[in-house]
Amino acid sequence: MTSAQTSQQFLFVDKSVFLPTIDNTVAQPHTTHRERAVELTRALGIARARDFRAAGIPLVYLKRMTDAGELVRLGRGLYQDPARVGEDAAHDLAEATRLVPNGVVSLVSALRHHGLTTQLPNAVWMTIPHKARTPNVRVPKLEIVRATGEVLTAGIERIRVEGVEVPIFNVAKTVADCFKHRRQIGEDVAIEALRDALRQRKTTASELMKYAEIDRVTGRLAPYIKAMQ
Repeated sequence: MTSAQTSQQFLFVDKSVFLPTIDNTVAQPHTTHRERAVELTRALGIARARDFRAAGIPLVYLKRMTDAGELVRLGRGLYQDPARVGEDAAHDLAEATRLVPNGVVSLVSALRHHGLTTQLPNAVWMTIPHKARTPNVRVPKLEIVRATGEVLTAGIERIRVEGVEVPIFNVAKTVADCFKHRRQIGEDVAIEALRDALRQRKTTASELMKYAEIDRVTGRLAPYIKAMQ
């Protein structure tokens, strides 16, 4: 069969299939909406409805895919690969991050991640910009504190939970924040966190004082550090 005859054979194929190239091979069809939805969810860990919309995937596909078990609807506008649901005990941190993209996991939730408290927080604690709108989120439950400047941006680490990049304050910043917000979480929790952080050598006195200065709690934190050394 000649090259011209081969081209004629593919003249009326679906538009998603390219015509043969000069070496008489046929290119692969474009990925489907379903395949793109799966790829997007796996790439983001937890995808929002707006992510699918931005990728040009009609939202009607989400209903079909959840009905077929190809996606799991976590809550309003959040979707995840079924293979990853419940994969990590810190799942709520990932979900909260996708719902509040301008927030940082902090205080009791950060203490729990760093192994510095025996408390099981009944909400995800997050710090958000001072002028940001209060998140309208029911699940997971959130506890919100506000900050500006370095109090908001200093000491942020990034961890991965079920494929989601989660911003969270490091050990020293978390301990300093606990003293700053001691009335909300309890001063006993802050003192316990400080004691365990030093005992387990997860931070140093100089690093703690660095963030205490940023949080303006140097006078409150310094006597405890001195007593514990």
